[in-house]
Amino acid sequence: MTQRVKVQIRCKRCGERFVLKGKRERGKLDTGFKQCLCDNDTDFDISEERL
Repeated sequence: MTQRVKVQIRCKRCGERFVLKGKRERGKLDTGFKQCLCDNDTDFDISEERL
C-alpha cells in the first residue's frame, strides 16, 4: 500500500530547508531528494506527515 506524505528535510550542516511530497511504501520513504545545495548527502533532520 502506497501512502502519500509531506516530508520536511533540514540540512544539519548549512540549515537549508526543503519541503517535498513523497511516497511511503513497504516502510521506505521516496522523495527523489539526493543532496543539499552545500553538497551534503548524509546529515539531515527528516520529518514527515501524512497527507
